[in-house]
Amino acid sequence: MKDNVNNEMEETSKSAENEKQSRAEESIRKKFHKQLFSPFARACKEYKLIEDGDHIAVCISGGKDSMLMAKLFQEIKRHRKVDFELTFIVMDPGYNRENRELIESNAAALGIPITVFESTIFDAVDTIEKSPCYLCARMRRGYLYSKAKEMGCNKIALGHHYDDVIETILMGMLYGAQVQTMMPKLHSTNFEGMELIRPLYLIRESDICAWRDYNDLRFLRCACHFTEASSSNHGDTELSKRLETKKLIAELKKNNPFVESNIFRSVENVNVDTVICYKKHGIRHNFLDEYDKSVSDTDEDQ
Repeated sequence: MKDNVNNEMEETSKSAENEKQSRAEESIRKKFHKQLFSPFARACKEYKLIEDGDHIAVCISGGKDSMLMAKLFQEIKRHRKVDFELTFIVMDPGYNRENRELIESNAAALGIPITVFESTIFDAVDTIEKSPCYLCARMRRGYLYSKAKEMGCNKIALGHHYDDVIETILMGMLYGAQVQTMMPKLHSTNFEGMELIRPLYLIRESDICAWRDYNDLRFLRCACHFTEASSSNHGDTELSKRLETKKLIAELKKNNPFVESNIFRSVENVNVDTVICYKKHGIRHNFLDEYDKSVSDTDEDQ
């Protein structure tokens, strides 16, 4: 009798998971196709993020962005326009049991076959007072590269979206005194033959939230020791700066609805002739280096 009850409960649970997976996938194909799948596919094509023969490690943190990214990768693979492989990896940097179980249950419910591996990153940065979030992010990336390469992958995919990009651009100007952006793809300098790609590059965060809420999904938020307590106690200002920048963009948008796209396009339309200094491959260039030469060239043209 008890076995029958357990079997019925398992079947009910499995049926609910299948229903949740089907609903999430159908919403990507229909209701949110224009907002999610189209910009995902456009970024992959425009920035050449997926190529024949790729083996991509889709890095899942457990949050809404990386979980959606996993589903979008499954959807684009279903179209079979490019021949590539996917491996879905989750690094556990020291989550508590509840957070670990949330990631695993969401992956099961959404039909994402994850491979989980352990690290001790949270413990390693727990005593760091200056920029623990920066150090944590660097260490996470190193672990992900290492595991992905071990599994035969040549690329890792991270879930940064459009809003992350424009906030990074503005933060660099306001707090870092530099003009730079979060690139859609990068060659790894420490892991030969590996690349990092960001296929959510053109997707708005509000659309990700809309997909999550439509499907009644609950994902993991940042679950490190610092946010479980208070990040301000550790002297890290990265999160507060990003939040401040996010609020600034929202305020500017009230008067200029194009402010977000203008920020994004500003790094696509850089006129080097009007830049005082710039760096390329780590070498600093000054406009004076070719200032007189540009005059002589103009004279010759005339």
